[in-house]
Amino acid sequence: MTLLLSEEEVESLLDMSTTLDAVEAVLRDQAEGRATNRARRRVSLPTGGLNYMAAGAPELEALGIKVYTVARTGARFYTMLFDSEGGELLSIMQSDKLGQLRTGAASGVATKYLAREDAKTLGIYGAGWQAESQLEAIVAVRDIERVIVHSRSEESRKAFAERMGERLGMDVETTHAAEEPAAQDIVVTATSAREPVLRGEWLRPGAHVNAVGSNFLFKSEVDRDTIRRASFVCVDSREELGLEAGDLMLPLETGTILPEAVYEIGQVIAGHLPGRHGPEDITFFASQGLALEDVAAARVVYDRAIAQDVGRDIEF
Repeated sequence: MTLLLSEEEVESLLDMSTTLDAVEAVLRDQAEGRATNRARRRVSLPTGGLNYMAAGAPELEALGIKVYTVARTGARFYTMLFDSEGGELLSIMQSDKLGQLRTGAASGVATKYLAREDAKTLGIYGAGWQAESQLEAIVAVRDIERVIVHSRSEESRKAFAERMGERLGMDVETTHAAEEPAAQDIVVTATSAREPVLRGEWLRPGAHVNAVGSNFLFKSEVDRDTIRRASFVCVDSREELGLEAGDLMLPLETGTILPEAVYEIGQVIAGHLPGRHGPEDITFFASQGLALEDVAAARVVYDRAIAQDVGRDIEF
């Protein structure tokens, strides 16, 4: 039997704390050669597009594929989870919230391993849905005392500050000054911008940057100076270089950074690389989002759904 799970059911079963643990574990497995990830592929038509990405991890006893469409009416996300031993289709689940949480969790894990231990301030570019899980994940891994948000719309950033402040029980500030979030200990770019919103000259020594909004080669949220100033640059998968890592395309093409100087965050998690060497280092994580992260989160959802008798069984 295959378990069918709706968006509302998935949201009720998955939380940030568990997603952080699941993403950290599967990225470690990837670095140690115990997991396989395949990069996103895109099928584009004049009226819309289909995107798909797949992964498998023996430690999860699961294989999975995430598929989503993008059209004028919006985006629709689905994940299919398979048993890695018998091949059975375990579940089909809607995956919008799942994707939001795993994207936030990836930044949370990168922050855990790369930001200074005493980092207490967070600056965010963007006030949309993805920015919510970025904030939620980072306050879960660091003792954040100040959050400040900038976006193009004053209305949207004020609404974000009110919404997230109430949800997390903390003050969230807003600013019209684009350089102010960059002056914080941890900086997040979570926008739909095609041109840089973050300039490297604004960053203070010791900052950690999570860039999560660009997953197309022609989009970049950060300028070349951001990469030039970074002592350590990493991605969630080097397979994305030349495919989706828009923030790194121009720096790589112009020699600002060499391909061999771009690492994977899993290598730091597994202890293969130190990441940050000192308190003055600027560290940079470019997040493209991996199917491995989706599969790890989907495994959590499926196991909890079985334990709590959530969802509907279907038989093919």
